[in-house]
Amino acid sequence: QLQASGGGLVQPGGSLRLSCTFSGFISDYSMIGWFRQAPGKEREGVSIIDRRGGNTIYADSVKGRFTISRDNAKKTVDLQMNYLTPEDTALYYCAARRNRIIVSAALSAAQYEYWGQGTLVTVSS
Repeated sequence: QLQASGGGLVQPGGSLRLSCTFSGFISDYSMIGWFRQAPGKEREGVSIIDRRGGNTIYADSVKGRFTISRDNAKKTVDLQMNYLTPEDTALYYCAARRNRIIVSAALSAAQYEYWGQGTLVTVSS
């Protein structure tokens, strides 16, 4: 099971750190990522990290602002979010899949089998 945490209210330009904690063996999952869904919009991929943490993928909208990291010993995947804007406001979910997929499909929510509950991020002054 996956448990997401760390959401909250932050002012534009601020930072938040989300954490996804696994209750089982995190090493079972070759790809883990963060997705988000804003009101009235489809769920979109934000960032993905592979099993060893050596490869990461970011949506263009968050490149240079967000950083994903993975600690297999602690069984966590974190998303450090800096320079937040109101457009980052959404319900953020962590998700995982067991097998690798091609990079072009990695940010597609439909490719992920396991999902945590969402954590709400609100960016507002």
